[in-house]
Amino acid sequence: MQEVIEEKVVRLAITITKLSVRTIIAGVKAYLRHRQKKHLAAIDEHIQGKQYIDELVKQNQGVTSMVVGDEGLRTIERIAKKYGVDFAVMKDTSEKPPVFTVFFKARDTDAMEAVVNEYSKKMVKKQERPSVIAKLRKFIEIAKKQPNKAKNRLEILGCRRC
Repeated sequence: MQEVIEEKVVRLAITITKLSVRTIIAGVKAYLRHRQKKHLAAIDEHIQGKQYIDELVKQNQGVTSMVVGDEGLRTIERIAKKYGVDFAVMKDTSEKPPVFTVFFKARDTDAMEAVVNEYSKKMVKKQERPSVIAKLRKFIEIAKKQPNKAKNRLEILGCRRC
């Protein structure tokens, strides 16, 4: 009877050991599959749109650059995102006012040409428009030359003391 109990205990211990080893092996295999999928996904997916210059260069596709003024930086970012172009912006503070250089991937040449064309059209259109502040100053001068309505109204009514 004692031997039967001992034999059952030993079988239970062996079964549990086999079960835990199988579980560990299955867990390791699942982890390796997960890592493999994650690695493949990281290769397929890359950052798109605005990114750091290091990330753009690491894609090993070459880069081209374009110098942009401070006022056109926001415009070129919007246009580049619209066309799905990967780009990086670098600020050169050695000059006053600071100059921004926009780097594009060389692979995106057609899209980059579209970005540059649309950017140049917008900048030409912006330069042709008169300044709102200049218009406002012009209207202020015109308003100063106009006679004051309150004084005219009092003179019409015949109020000389006011």
